[in-house]
Order: sequence, then C-alpha cells, then structure tokens
Amino acid sequence: MSWFKRDKPTDEKLPKLEDSQRKVRTEGLWQKCEGCRQIIWKKDLEVNWNVCTKCGHHFRLDAPARIKLLLDEGVFETHDHCLTSSDPLHFVDSKPYSERLKAFQASTGLSDAVIAASGRLDGRTVQVCVMDIRFIGGSMGSVVGEKIARAIERSIGGHMPLVIVSASGGARMQEGAVSLMQMAKISAALMRMDEAHLPYISVLTDPTTGGVTASYAMLGDLNIAEPGALIGFAGPRVIEQTIRQKLPEGFQRSEFLLKHGMLDAIVPRLEMKQYISRALKFFMA
Repeated sequence: MSWFKRDKPTDEKLPKLEDSQRKVRTEGLWQKCEGCRQIIWKKDLEVNWNVCTKCGHHFRLDAPARIKLLLDEGVFETHDHCLTSSDPLHFVDSKPYSERLKAFQASTGLSDAVIAASGRLDGRTVQVCVMDIRFIGGSMGSVVGEKIARAIERSIGGHMPLVIVSASGGARMQEGAVSLMQMAKISAALMRMDEAHLPYISVLTDPTTGGVTASYAMLGDLNIAEPGALIGFAGPRVIEQTIRQKLPEGFQRSEFLLKHGMLDAIVPRLEMKQYISRALKFFMA
C-alpha cells in the first residue's frame, strides 16, 4: 500500500511565497455568462462587443464603446461635455449629492449619464445621444435632459436624424421635480422635431426603466430594442404587489414587449448599425 501513498512536504520544504504571488494569475480574465452559464474569456467578449460568443447573451455596454460601434470608424465629435449638475436641492442621503457626482465623474470619465455626439452612420450625418448605466444608474437629471434637448435642436437646425440609446434606471431622485421636468422638456422638443419631418430612432437597452421609458425612450418613430433587455416603468415586484397577481414569464423583457406591440423590432447588437442605416434611408428618402 505504500505505493499509493505520497509523502507530503513539510512547511520547511515549501518555497516561501509573498502575498502577491499567492493570488491566482487568471483573476479577472474570465466572466460567467448569465445566459448559458459558460465561462468566457473576457478578451473574446470585448472583441465581440460584449455579446456572448456561445449563446448570444447581451452584456451591458458603456456609452463610449457603443458610439464607436454605431458611428463610422468610431469617429465622432462630442457636444456639451462640460455641462454638470449644480445640485439644485443640495441633496444629502448617505453622502452629499455633490460628492457623489464628483466620485462618478472620476470613476467613469463622464460629466453625466449621457454622451451627446455627432458623426456619420453609414455615411449619413446623425446626432447621437447614448446613456451610460455606470453613472448613477444612468439616471436622468437636469444635465441629461439639457444635453438631449440641445441634440434635438442641433438635429432640427442641421436637418439631421437623431438616435438615442437608452440605458437608465429612470429619473434621478437627488434632483427631485427638476429631473421629472426633463420628461416634458424632451417630449416637447421631440414634437418640434416631428413637425420638421425628421426621424428619431429610439434604441432601448438593458435596462430602460422609470421616467426614461415613460418619455423619450418610447417616443421614437421607430422603437427598437436589444434581445433580452429589461424595459418597463415600475419594477416587477411593485406591479405584483399592486395588482396582486403573478406576472407572466419574461414580463418586461424586450421579447414580451414586441409580442404585445410596444416595440417595432428586436435587433442584435452586431446588426444594429446596419438596421438603423436601412431605417434612415427609408425615413430620409
């Protein structure tokens, strides 16, 4: 039986390792897919624009990357990037809102939760607004509303189409009624754009909820969504408690909304640019 035994080395025979050497070298290089539960190498995920190469599950994508995906050669000009909130309510929860803003600006490199840019999409000049979920949950405050309103004005002035990519938890509670007023302001501006006969395409990604869904996210001439995106106003738990009924499977996912007529199409991320290009050719003919 001694053949099957292995002498264990004593602590004296083991090489001395520092704490940094004990860490697994592959830490942070892999990610588990929420769709197929497979382990994916992060480099493969990034090359495929955060879409699982095995099952097609769409991970969230930040605003700078999404603009590069949509616009030709990733070339674009940003607008109003210096706009920041003035903290009109001097709001304080676990910490002052002004400090929270500075922390998110430092961590994301953004001034607020949306990037307003202009560039070419398949050769056609467009105005693009892309929300970033990393900045306070992509919440809509006064700066988000002002940037989008100005983008609409540029679209009207330059006779250009507008594309808004939404990813948001809704209105920003730290700005109270000021954030809710942005819903009306943007909706009124979009009405002027409609009167000018210019197309507005709304792209809904995971998640698009609250006041953003209740305003400009659902006001597009064409409302399209990515597969599996969470889209709704109130959360499923709130709705269940209100109506005292169990919600159906997949409720508030883009496939459910398409089936019930709230969306015009579901388009995979890698096909989004071509789809929008064809739509603009139709609208701008």
